[in-house]
Amino acid sequence: MRALITAYDAVLHAMAAIAAAALAWLMVSVIVSVAMRNGGLQPYAWLFTSAEYALLYMTMLGAPWLVRKRGHVHIELVTAVLPPLLRRAVSRCVALLCVLVCLVLAWQGLELFLTNLERRDFDVRAYYFPRALLTVAYPLSFGFMVIEFGRFAFGSELLHSGEAGIHE
Repeated sequence: MRALITAYDAVLHAMAAIAAAALAWLMVSVIVSVAMRNGGLQPYAWLFTSAEYALLYMTMLGAPWLVRKRGHVHIELVTAVLPPLLRRAVSRCVALLCVLVCLVLAWQGLELFLTNLERRDFDVRAYYFPRALLTVAYPLSFGFMVIEFGRFAFGSELLHSGEAGIHE
């Protein structure tokens, strides 16, 4: 079991590293595009397309790691005023609701990915890129978020700290 947890953690951190690399590429691609435009040149079409792909990968692959670190934005104005026992119940219910939503999205993402594989769909804007390589991020990301929100729903940690304010 320990080896499985270690492998899961390694994949989660690899996804976060890819998301960070996508963010870095996004910065580079914007700078290059702006520099080319200011130089009177037309930016390459693949530069825009790769930036769009980077936005998708950055968002989808980074989300599970952010859930683990409670790095997503959430507001605790209501939970902060609740008594500890009720806050615990509400926090677990919110986490369970997140699990259910992510399960549905993971399932729908898997269906989309399998459809793209079956049809051999390609994104053909700047170059031929298999759509399945894009849509695989949906079931992967939401599947990992099911696990991460499940840790808050059923584990020892709570999603809400009880401190009033906006956390990010």
